Formats: sequence, structure tokens, C-alpha cells
Amino acid sequence: MSQSLLPHQAIRPANIHKQWLKLSATAQHASRLIVLAVLMVLGWLVVYFTGGTAYAYPYLMLVPVILAAAWYRLAGALLSACLVGLLMALMPLNVATGELQTPANWLVRLGLYSLLGAVAGGLFERLHAAKRDSLQASYIDLRSGLPNYLALEEDLSKGLQKSSGQALGLMVVRITDIVELLETLGADASDELVSAISQRLDRVVDGHSCIYRFNGPELMVLLDSADHQILERIAHDVLVAGEENLVIQQMPMRAQLILGYTLSTPDTQDARQLIHEARVAMFEASSQQRSCSAYVPAYRRRTKQAIWLISQVRHGLENHQFELHFQPKISLADNSVCGCEGLIRWRQQDGQLIYPGHFMPKVEKTTLITPVTRFVAEQALKMAAQVPGGVSINVSARNLLDNDFIEMLRALIAQEAVPAWRLEVEITESALMADIKDGSKALRAIRDLGLGVSIDDFGTGFSSFQYLRHLPLSGIKLDRVFVMDLETDAHARKLLGCMIDMGHALGLMVTAEGVETRGQHDILVQLGCDQAQGFLYSPALAIGDYERWCDDFMHTQRSALSLAVESGRTL
Repeated sequence: MSQSLLPHQAIRPANIHKQWLKLSATAQHASRLIVLAVLMVLGWLVVYFTGGTAYAYPYLMLVPVILAAAWYRLAGALLSACLVGLLMALMPLNVATGELQTPANWLVRLGLYSLLGAVAGGLFERLHAAKRDSLQASYIDLRSGLPNYLALEEDLSKGLQKSSGQALGLMVVRITDIVELLETLGADASDELVSAISQRLDRVVDGHSCIYRFNGPELMVLLDSADHQILERIAHDVLVAGEENLVIQQMPMRAQLILGYTLSTPDTQDARQLIHEARVAMFEASSQQRSCSAYVPAYRRRTKQAIWLISQVRHGLENHQFELHFQPKISLADNSVCGCEGLIRWRQQDGQLIYPGHFMPKVEKTTLITPVTRFVAEQALKMAAQVPGGVSINVSARNLLDNDFIEMLRALIAQEAVPAWRLEVEITESALMADIKDGSKALRAIRDLGLGVSIDDFGTGFSSFQYLRHLPLSGIKLDRVFVMDLETDAHARKLLGCMIDMGHALGLMVTAEGVETRGQHDILVQLGCDQAQGFLYSPALAIGDYERWCDDFMHTQRSALSLAVESGRTL
């Protein structure tokens, strides 16, 4: 990119005051010179009509000298002092008598003007230098020496004005492991990492860009005359460069980078809009667990929808629009109802139900997860006091990392006066592995309260005998993907049988979810699975419907299911 487009490749001087920005440099200097000339003439006239240089009024001529010092510093002050000194030399000592000045008189005055002008010019020189340094510092990240976000905004604005149809490319590079490095080795190490990555970025883009430190872990790359192919190639090269070994304070490491990029369009006028687009693309890549993403307008729409959704969830909590539905769990040993799972539902004003898959992924990323989880736990405990067996609820990784989560559960158990074992907490493998150390501590605290802890969707995430052996679990719930092919795939039956045996060997209660056919039920019984839930038995029901279902199952469906199972064994 050209030097004129990216002045922040070097430290920039301050901009002229806003009132002068509309004038050209020539017009600005002409305006100042006219002002100085007018002041000199006015001063000369005042001195003349007040009697001449014998009186104190000649010192009025210091006004244009000081003003010239402010505008043009030392050189301007000295030149102005010489001019007003010569003007005063042409003035009589006494106008009324016509007495002229002696050479010593006007030379002394010229020297005085020059001395005071030099002092004023020097002071203004220092003042301007301090202001310039201050403005220069405001455009530079002092820790890395790179231009900062203020420089980026100004360069982007100028680039958008001068682009003349050529697209500008903007790429954000986020160093994901900089926080860990900061906590481990301190700020100097993190700054060293940023500098090392910026040098690699500069090498990759080969001087046709400017690199900025937008904030702590994020660098921005501004490219001139870019297109999608150029940005895609550069993104690939940046990721490859990030994989190269680094040594930070004698510690070898590899930086983990996430990239997002965007291109300006003919309609792009706002620098902040382009910055926002690049960061939205980067966050999209992060949320999808990808290394890189290009911005598309749908990302912004999804972001706006997410913000709207979160505001609606908050409104829904305040107006009691959420309710808990319950899906029964069946004991495969005796076909009895051994408990249920509480699943949140969001009832709209028109009566329509919104399922958690549409809103919980967004809620789990905000502090709203705390009141939502409190509502779910409270309703589950109320239900546990009314129906047989226990009630399980789903919690997120954010809940486990919340220091107040355990105390909230303790208070709710005491409030509802329900035995703690009647409540079970389910968490997915992927959520638990987000922070296995702190998550394990939280699970141990939950178990110490007397609650059950089960791994949900077991087998689809980070299944490991190692963590199953060390985590304080009471059960595992096998994902529906292992159940759906039981009737047609012998390998699926063998795999599920091994998982059930493994769970039993570790002393865990094994539950299969997603049971939809009688054949799946029969195979699970043969394999020794403990519990099952799914549409074969019932979908999740509102509390009144669930209680009626339980009564009906106990009197009719249980008997029918037992007869069907017995018939199958006879055949």
C-alpha cells in the first residue's frame, strides 16, 4: 500500500486544527500572513496617533510577534520581530515635535523585540513538540510499537475516501493462547509474542499493507487493492506462518491463530463498519471451531438476531414464559418409571413452544445462563417432590465454572426440602472438556451435595477411559446415534454392548436415549442396559400431562409392554 494511504507506517505528526482542515495549505498561510500584517499596521497606527515611540505603546507590536511565534515558532517569531523593529525605526520619537529616533533607540528596541520573540518562539516550539509527541503516542501501541486502533480507524477512513473503486481488505488475526502466556510468563512475554507474530505477518504480506495492534490479542492487517483470492491466500500463509516454532523467553511454542477478513464495497463509508465485519468473521470462525472465516452479510444478521434473542429471553424470564417439560426414563429391568429428564421450553404469547436448541446455545454464552439454570433446577426439584424416581437436568460448562452454582443448588435443595439424590445433573463431554480441571472440581462438589452426575451424549465427544476413571460420575447417557442402528447393524450392537459393559465395570448407571422402536427396546434389554428414554415411551410432556402419563403407564402401557416383551422372548 502506498505511503500516502498508510502514513502510520511511520509515526505521524498531529493534524491541523479542525477549523483549518477545510482550507488548503496555501490559503491557510495567506490567512495567517494577512492577520499578522493587519496587526502590525494597526499597532503602528496606534503608536503614531498616540504620540510616537517616546511612549509605552510601541510594545503593542509584541502582539504580532507572539502570534507569529505561536504559528511559526522560532523562525516566524524572529522574522516578525525584525519587521516590527524596522517599522518602529521609521516612527518619529515624538510625532508632535517631529523629533526623530537615534539609531541606538530603535536598535535597542529591535533587539528587545528579537529577544522576546526568540523566547516566545522557543516556548511554542517546545509546546508544539510536546503536543506532537502526545498525538504520536496516541496513535501507537506503546508496548509493541505498532500503530493502534486509532491509527487503523484514520487510515481506513482515508483509504475508503481515496480507494477510487479499489477494494480495501481488512484481516483480523487473534492470538488465542496469549492469555495463557500472559498468566504464565507475564506481560513482557505476551508483547514479545505479539511482536514476533507481527513480524511474520509483515513477511507474509510483503510490505503491501500496514499492521496494527487492535487490542491485546488481536492484530489487524490493512491491504490495498485486495480481492477475495488475495485475502484467502494471505490467510492461508498467515496460518502456516503461525505454525512455525517460536521461542518466547526461552520457551518453545506455537501460536494458535484465528482469522477473520472482509472486503470494502463501493458503499462502504464507515471505517468502524469494516472493522466490525472483520471481527464478526473472526468470531464466527471461533464459534465454528475453524481457523479462518470470510465475512458474509448473513453473519451480521445472525449477530443482530442473537442480540434480539437474548433480549427476548430476558423478557421471557421476567414474564414467566418458560416452563419445564418432562420425558420419562424407563427401567429396563422391570419396565417401571424410574425418573425423568427436565427439558426447558419457551412458550410464546400465541401458545407456540420454542425448543431449547433454538435459544440455549446463545444463552449459554451469556450471564443469562445463571437465572435460566436456576429456573430449571427449581422446577425440577418441585417435580421431584411429586413423582417417583429422580429428575435430571442439563447444565453448561459456564454453570460449572460459576463459583455460586454449588451454593445455588444447595439453597434450592433446602428450599424445596427434597432429598438431594432426587436431582441429577447432566453435562456433555465437550462442555466438560472445555475446562476439565475446574469442571472436575465442580462435579466433585455436586456429588458431595448428594446429587447424581451423568455424562450426556456419551460417545460423541472426547470419550476416554482415563477421565471416566477419575471423574466423580454416577452414570452415563449413551447418545442416540448408537441406538438408531441397533436393529440392522451387528457392529452397532457389539459396540453398544461394549459401552454398556464398560459403564457397569466402572459402577455407572447406563441410560440409552433416543429409543423409538420396540426392537431397540428389546436389544437394550438383552445387552443389559439399565434405563432408556425416547419417543417409544413418551416425548417430553408438561407437568400435568406427565403425571397423567405416569398413571396411565402404570395401569396400561406397562402391562402391554411387558406382554409384548414376553411374547418376543417366547418367539
